[in-house]
Amino acid sequence: MERIYVNQIKKHLGEKITLSGFVETLRKQGGIAFLILRDIKGTVQTVILKSNTDSFAIIQDLSLESVITIIGEAKENPQAPNGIEVLVDSIEVLSRAEPELPIPVDEKGEGETNLDTRLDWRYLDLRKAKNALIFKVWTLMDQIYTSFLTDIGYIQIHSPKLMNTASESGAEVFEIKYFDRQAYLSQSPQFYKQMAMSAGFEKVFEIGPVFRADPSFTSRHATEFTGYDLEVSFIKNHHDVMDIEESILIEIITKVKETFGREIKSVFKRDLPIPTNPFPRITFKEVKEILKNMGIKSEKPADLTGEEEKGICQYVKEKYDHEFIFVTDYPIEGRPFYHMRYQDKPNITMSFDLLWNGLEVTTGAQREHRFDILKKQSTEKGLTDATIGDYLNFFRYGCPPHGGFGAGPSRLVMKMLGIDNIREATYLYRGVKRLTP
Repeated sequence: MERIYVNQIKKHLGEKITLSGFVETLRKQGGIAFLILRDIKGTVQTVILKSNTDSFAIIQDLSLESVITIIGEAKENPQAPNGIEVLVDSIEVLSRAEPELPIPVDEKGEGETNLDTRLDWRYLDLRKAKNALIFKVWTLMDQIYTSFLTDIGYIQIHSPKLMNTASESGAEVFEIKYFDRQAYLSQSPQFYKQMAMSAGFEKVFEIGPVFRADPSFTSRHATEFTGYDLEVSFIKNHHDVMDIEESILIEIITKVKETFGREIKSVFKRDLPIPTNPFPRITFKEVKEILKNMGIKSEKPADLTGEEEKGICQYVKEKYDHEFIFVTDYPIEGRPFYHMRYQDKPNITMSFDLLWNGLEVTTGAQREHRFDILKKQSTEKGLTDATIGDYLNFFRYGCPPHGGFGAGPSRLVMKMLGIDNIREATYLYRGVKRLTP
């Protein structure tokens, strides 16, 4: 008999069915026992009668989280969860769990276990339906991101993650031994996205790992994470890039809400709003002035602190009833050398950050595509041909005007579901003091 999932049982009422999954709870009451079986699609109550001597004997020492297969009859029962249950004919134990779990999987009615402890036992923590939902949403988000861009002519690339030079400013980079020389783990596919523009690909995107030797211990930082990256040629300015990202995010959020909106509301208590177009856009200079009037101190003259990000998002929510804001036109001191600068404002870059409910989720810009200006700007930042000569060569033989962005899907998932810590939105978190499991 072919196995079915829990969410298919209602189609088989009155029939013999086969289910496989984990033992979530087991309760014995005299001559009857109730076993809650969990698979990736949900949970169902199963009933074992004492008269079923073989099955009743098996459950006497059956430990929680053991993996079993059940054959039984699907029945309606208004008293059972979801109105259905399975009267068990037979039970096969596929894998017996040790009796003492290091962390509970079913924590109903209890305070949740400490996060660090849960991360130590992440493979057990991930068994919770709440955590499975996170990665179902992420899977759909990847699919939409990929299909949306390929449908409008984007080419997917897979850039190398071993580099002979740092891909950003040279700070926060992991050095590794590469045979007889030193190499670096990629902080960004930036250089290779731009190489694709020089190659005439015009529109490219990537989903791939990013490595940052960032000593931060905040709830929004990780040393390894997945990045969404995009680059597009023949733009007029960085606002064209923002237009593209708005369209992508509206598509993602719409489809996620259509598919998982009810579950998200039930599990995470988040009624996911679909953003309207256009997103508010405010220059960095104006943002600093707004924050000053709100009484929020400016501690970073060329960037925003976490408190400032939350403050400006609160302002935008109150004034525009919007969860997103593009902060544009950052000063050159806080931006990489390859960001294009305004011709009439040479100290200001044609750049942006996208904030969502108090958190930066994207950085983007129009890039400088003219070799002589790019070389000049890299020299101003203290970079030499020895470190970025190969990158500069991409622009020697003609390159279209272009721009793009890098976004963090883990941060997008955080804000989509209302999760407070990036560790919860990451399959296996990597941070300053965590390299296992």
